[in-house]
Amino acid sequence: MLRRSLLTTAVALVTGTLTPTIPATAGSDPVAFINSLGNQYQIVARNPSAAQRLAGFRQLFRENFDVPGLGRFVLGRCARILNSSEQQEFLALFETYVAYTYSDRLSEFADGGIPRVTGSRLDADGTIVSSEVIRGHTVRPIKVDWRLTGRDGAYKISDVIVDGLSMAVDGRSQLEGVAERNGERPQAILAVMRQETANAVLRQIAP
Repeated sequence: MLRRSLLTTAVALVTGTLTPTIPATAGSDPVAFINSLGNQYQIVARNPSAAQRLAGFRQLFRENFDVPGLGRFVLGRCARILNSSEQQEFLALFETYVAYTYSDRLSEFADGGIPRVTGSRLDADGTIVSSEVIRGHTVRPIKVDWRLTGRDGAYKISDVIVDGLSMAVDGRSQLEGVAERNGERPQAILAVMRQETANAVLRQIAP
């Protein structure tokens, strides 16, 4: 349901440490925040244990991404279709889906992919930190912008924009397509998300 190529690139570029992380405070340097995540990435990406990579990534995702905000944005107008309990189920499935889908892909980026920060700027929703990522033998760097917002006294990543394509906007567009193809029925939307999450879990535990 969610485009794996974009989300894999966006999320795997900022993987976290297996030990408890300390989120950067909202008053600290946003560039330092992204640099720290990039450095921590190497630790979890090189761990040979899939279970430990998953645990480390889920911890990073919860602590450094605005999971509720990102999930609500992806839900978009579908929030009007789902009641409160259905929205909560969607958000839980959303977190699990992302964690399981991309934790095992981290090892693919173990030999590179650390963002090189090129600048930062303020925008209406917070701060955007611009970076470039060189993976393997690619000639052209991948341009990655990180949208940061202050939440509960710490920076949170609310969107990742890869070569101009927003992870959040892309996810919302795909979910709206699912809703339209299924007559905007709440249970159909949740059924698709449950199936995608189940498939992600099976891929993780498959030998």
